[in-house]
Amino acid sequence: MARAQKQPARPRAKSKPAKPSTAELLLEIGVEELPYQFIAPALHSLHSFTEQLLKEQRLTHGPIRTFGTPRRLVLAVTALGDRQAAITKETMGPSKAVAFDSAGQPTKAAIGFAGGQGVPVETLEVRPTPKGDYVFAVKREAGQPTASVLTGLLPALIGKLSFPKSMKWNDTGARFGRPIRWVLALYGGKPVTFHFAGVRSGTRTWGHRFLGPAGRTAQALQVRDLKSYLQVLERHGVIPDQARRRELISKQIDSLTKAAGGRLHRDEDLLDQAVFATEFPHALLGGFNPQYLSLPKEILMTSMKEHQGFFSVLRKDGTLLPAFVSVTNMKLANMRLIQAGNERVLAARLADAKFFFDEDRKVRLADRAEKLKGITFHKKLGTVFQKQRRVRHIADRLALMFALDRDTSRACARAAELCKADLTTGIVGEFPTLQGIMGGEYATHDGEADAVSRAVAEQYLPPSMEGNIPESIAGKVLSLADRLDTIFAFFRVGLVPSGSEDPFALRRNALAIVRIALEGRLPLNLGELALRLSNLLDEEGYKPTGASGDPVDFILERLRYYGRTVDGLRDDVMLAVLKPTPRPQLNLLTLYDKMKALQAITARPEFAPLIVGFKRAHRIVEKENWQLDEVNPALFQHPSEVELHKALEEARLQVPFAIEQGNFEAALEGLVRLKPPIDAFFAGVMVNADDQRIRANRLSLLCLTDRLFLSFADLSEILVPGA
Repeated sequence: MARAQKQPARPRAKSKPAKPSTAELLLEIGVEELPYQFIAPALHSLHSFTEQLLKEQRLTHGPIRTFGTPRRLVLAVTALGDRQAAITKETMGPSKAVAFDSAGQPTKAAIGFAGGQGVPVETLEVRPTPKGDYVFAVKREAGQPTASVLTGLLPALIGKLSFPKSMKWNDTGARFGRPIRWVLALYGGKPVTFHFAGVRSGTRTWGHRFLGPAGRTAQALQVRDLKSYLQVLERHGVIPDQARRRELISKQIDSLTKAAGGRLHRDEDLLDQAVFATEFPHALLGGFNPQYLSLPKEILMTSMKEHQGFFSVLRKDGTLLPAFVSVTNMKLANMRLIQAGNERVLAARLADAKFFFDEDRKVRLADRAEKLKGITFHKKLGTVFQKQRRVRHIADRLALMFALDRDTSRACARAAELCKADLTTGIVGEFPTLQGIMGGEYATHDGEADAVSRAVAEQYLPPSMEGNIPESIAGKVLSLADRLDTIFAFFRVGLVPSGSEDPFALRRNALAIVRIALEGRLPLNLGELALRLSNLLDEEGYKPTGASGDPVDFILERLRYYGRTVDGLRDDVMLAVLKPTPRPQLNLLTLYDKMKALQAITARPEFAPLIVGFKRAHRIVEKENWQLDEVNPALFQHPSEVELHKALEEARLQVPFAIEQGNFEAALEGLVRLKPPIDAFFAGVMVNADDQRIRANRLSLLCLTDRLFLSFADLSEILVPGA
């Protein structure tokens, strides 16, 4: 029988290093109902604090997810390493000469150092340093198991969360947005045990208060991981994922509004409220008496939103339908009872609004101005009546500054006289967000000119960085006048923003001033207005305080912020334009146009070498403190001097004229053309000539160059390589 051939041995495959073990972390903080406004910021903090703490604890991890409802804040971390990363700590001790004797034996200094570091003296290492050879103690610490680390990390994480208003509810002294009722903590499917605010963590969660299988009320639910957590909660009436709730609400609302023959009025704030005020959202359609459509649309929409959290339904032409959509926190077999209750409550609210509206129109807006004497603007700044009077003065000045025609100027003045009068009306008392809007409505009812009514209605625009600025010129003037008065008045009495604190929204007002001036193409001269406003406040008896600050610099800082965020302007470019500008010439529109022109030309390849040459000239003139600019052509000794002088004479005619005309691109082109003669000058001559007359002449030539460049901007602030 033939013998089987022996097969050659296969080479052994190289063993791959074992991948570090990971597992999932799931944390749920169960609370009594949180206000919907608290949840989104808390989830953001929960995410960022988790990232920070895991990094500090040397724990690797995968994606971090957070979920939130009124009754729970949830954290899920995938692929969380099962052990901290090992760490090596090195501590430098005494020098080798001190640590060891001539026989190489450790001295008392080495023994003491090793003992203090907790290492055997024989493990000390000698290493070279810039100061010589020194001994080092090297300690290698293995990481702790993640399960052990989490017992301290998770309560610390919960304790770091803060809220606009926090509560204490037991003798532990712990504070949280609402009382904590349970904590679920799992790592790799196993419980992480700790205590927080007297609550022991566990492996159970709770469903919806009233919804569950077969309509059962909430009960304790056992979970193993995120997947089972999401599944079991949904069976018990809770959708933890806010993104899913948002999608569900949006689809339900779209379906209902289409069925009603209209479309939803998109309101992201209201949608956020619906998302974070529910655990199992269900939208339903309701209606109101069409007679209320005689009220201004803004009143109806504000009443539905602010009183009830209802969404408005619009026709295709933008007018209101007598319908609304509400979002409830549950779905019952018969939702008619909830719908009827919503309609009944809304009817009462709209009846109140109609009463206020009818009563308000019995008194002309112009006749309400005197009542403003009884409304305090601020305890340090008198009444709203006084503020309105200052706004009128500023509006008059702005009309002159912007060279408005007579009719527009009159509209600005009249709007300023009426702008705050609606604060005394019943509707604005009920709905403060309708300030200005109702003033415009009542001005129209009183027969005021359309320009006046529009200006009053637009005075609070833009509401934010993204909001629209006023469309009418009178609206722009009124908004500017109101915000300028607010900023300068608060600065005058020392109520200045500090750090992140800005209780009077002065930064928002300053940014609005910048936006209206730039986007409205209005030549707003801050320097001139600062003097006028200072005199106006002096006349009213408001003396500067030690902490007044400079409102002009404050607004210019918002100009820089706008430049960075909107047009990506460089800080050095903006500083170069602002630094040399005299206060009487602080025209925001001119400054910004100059900044954009300067930034555009910085991309040109010849610009950086030009700035290098200019800075060389600038430093020489600055070092010599040279003021003489009389140049004598008879003292020229080199052709480069002739060429530079000729180029300067041409540029001195062109550049200032272009700047005066606002043609900043042409002005910069004139400066760019000076690059070759400047380079040739420095290559061809030595400024510090032995002959003092020639030296002085060359310094004067550089002084002319320096002054010409500085007439556009302080280009020494521009950062370029090699300068």
